[in-house]
Amino acid sequence: MRFTQTISGTTYEFDGLVELMAKATPRRSGDELAGCAATSGAERAAAAWQLADVPLAEFLVDLLVPYESDEVTRLIVDTHDRAAFDEISHLTVGGFRDWLLEISTRADAAERIARISPAVTPEMAAATSKIMRNQDLILVASAIRVTSAFRTTIGLPGRIATRLQPNHPTDDPRGIAAATLDGLLMGCGDAVIGINPASDSPQATADLLHMLDEIRQRFEIPMQSCVLSHVTTTVDLIGQNVPVDLVFQSIAGTEGANTGFGVNLSILQEANEAGRSLRRGTVGDNVMYLETGQGSALSAGAHLGTGGKPVDQQTLETRAYAVARALDPLLINTVVGFIGPEYLYDGKQIIRAGLEDHFCGKLLGLPMGVDVCYTNHAEADQDDMDTLLTLLGVAGAAFVIAVPGADDVMLGYQSLAFHDALYVRQALGLRPAPEFEAWLARLGMSDADGRILPVDPASSPLLPLAAGR
Repeated sequence: MRFTQTISGTTYEFDGLVELMAKATPRRSGDELAGCAATSGAERAAAAWQLADVPLAEFLVDLLVPYESDEVTRLIVDTHDRAAFDEISHLTVGGFRDWLLEISTRADAAERIARISPAVTPEMAAATSKIMRNQDLILVASAIRVTSAFRTTIGLPGRIATRLQPNHPTDDPRGIAAATLDGLLMGCGDAVIGINPASDSPQATADLLHMLDEIRQRFEIPMQSCVLSHVTTTVDLIGQNVPVDLVFQSIAGTEGANTGFGVNLSILQEANEAGRSLRRGTVGDNVMYLETGQGSALSAGAHLGTGGKPVDQQTLETRAYAVARALDPLLINTVVGFIGPEYLYDGKQIIRAGLEDHFCGKLLGLPMGVDVCYTNHAEADQDDMDTLLTLLGVAGAAFVIAVPGADDVMLGYQSLAFHDALYVRQALGLRPAPEFEAWLARLGMSDADGRILPVDPASSPLLPLAAGR
């Protein structure tokens, strides 16, 4: 189908839904790299105007990535909830945006949106986000409630959790323990204590998992741990009785991109079942931890859709959330600025992408978090990250990621620091996960309102961590 839109006497033509979606996307360097971006602001406005008039039902018949050649598309189509779709099937993309904004003002907004969430395909969510302002993305996301649980409960209203990321360039146990202590003293770690291992050795992964589990048990911390090795490594360790809490994997929005990660839907489902078989959770059984990021399909050369045309990176990112939705994870986050300025050039693009990803993930029913981050060669800085963190706090993000000093010395990128989590909680009146908050209070590390209290590390009951003991 060809789409046309005339603005000020100029008619713009778009050859199919793939091209229309790409041209309607707010400007980003990844789409320019792929050759699918609008060539001017006027063309972008024309595409967005036309996209607003596309019926939601069109996305069920005009598939952006072919059904026959892509298992993610088959998952999206085969699991679509037609009964739930009845409530919104008459709407266009623009009408759905208006519906979401109107519903978000109601007392029953969370229930209404949850009811239609299984009917929303990633392409519908992505299309709707493209014609929304930042404030629209924030307002609707703030009205959505998605919770998950393992040893702590993630996504409750009025709370924001944190992943404590104590990475070390040599996986040195004392360095990891020191970073873990630093984060715990500032109230971080309620989402997960998650280590990106410097080595891909299964034995190194097992050693780190044992260390984290010993810390959890020794200090009676209601937390979950994760070492972010490949999913197949983790599944093998589960079979060896290694104490695995969460099963991690990076995922993407096309079969080809997931193949590049060394996974498919079957492998991921088997991993989910393996993790749940251990029954290590105390308040829930969500065991998957998934990461995504705009540009991953393009960087793998797996971004082409129907007719061999490039699909825009934000739509492909949102398709990854269909994979996540099928796995019912505890945590999922977009590592929003990690891939680099080739895909998100500057702070403005990173902020917009973070809000889009968060909105689309929550709309699709996920406990969505964001790694608020950038690489050192991007046109961005910590002021941009402060802005995005604050907006995500208002939008009701499930969790964010924090590293010592906001500088990940192992992965070589800039994220948030532990004190940034303190800032957003204090500024917006947000609290940690309830189970973790109770532990902080029991140790005298927080007050009745969940605020972290100044603690002399030398007198802290966590002091043995400082010496790696």
